[in-house]
Amino acid sequence: MSKSTSWGKVAGWYNDLLEKEDGTYQKNLILPNLLRLLQIKRGELILDLACGQGFFAREFAKIGAKVIGVDISPELINIAKQDKVVEYHVSQAHKLDFLHSESVDKITIILSLQNIENLNEVIKETSRVLKPKGKLFIVLNHPAFRIPKESSWGWDEPSKVQYRRLDSYLSESKVQIQMRPGDNPQEKTISFHRPLQFYFKLLSKYNFLISGLEEWNSHKVSEVGPKKEAEDKARREFPLFLFLEAVKIS
Repeated sequence: MSKSTSWGKVAGWYNDLLEKEDGTYQKNLILPNLLRLLQIKRGELILDLACGQGFFAREFAKIGAKVIGVDISPELINIAKQDKVVEYHVSQAHKLDFLHSESVDKITIILSLQNIENLNEVIKETSRVLKPKGKLFIVLNHPAFRIPKESSWGWDEPSKVQYRRLDSYLSESKVQIQMRPGDNPQEKTISFHRPLQFYFKLLSKYNFLISGLEEWNSHKVSEVGPKKEAEDKARREFPLFLFLEAVKIS
């Protein structure tokens, strides 16, 4: 199995998705919720870790934050650097040598932890660079309902109910998945599943206290049809994303 989890080889497609497509989860669901919860103050330093092509970093900067974006992909960072407001670095998430200890006010890790293998080192490094009482903001594919190749939608015809099927949860896993579902099956990345307790224990290990948790469901609706009501109800009941806020307590 390939060890690469960089999205650099689909940098152009990913940039077009975030910048040109309407109705994306990043633009319509995640961004407004993050801006509400980050409570950005002018002049504070925010590190956007695994920032991709800078979609979220630029939005944070618009509000007045000083933003540093970091990603392992030079292709994505090259796109991000077209914006001259944010400072960008090509680096692994656990090697932030260009940042002083206890220098960052807030850190965001958005839809990236599930693509990172060495989480122990990454969270340890975030704890090093974050100021005491600083906050770490994490957005994940919901680990209880979106388990790569172990969760799926099902349809119960007699009761006309759409349900969520889980074939495993507590077991950690590492699987290859398509980068662009439904298009070019040869382009793959690696996704890691960990249960909720994994994240809580790891954050606690590095002096983080969970101070906030939200579960975000889809903003989309089905087209008119015989399953529309059931599909829309399932979207409301089963969240796609998990948000965690953790404060560094020492």
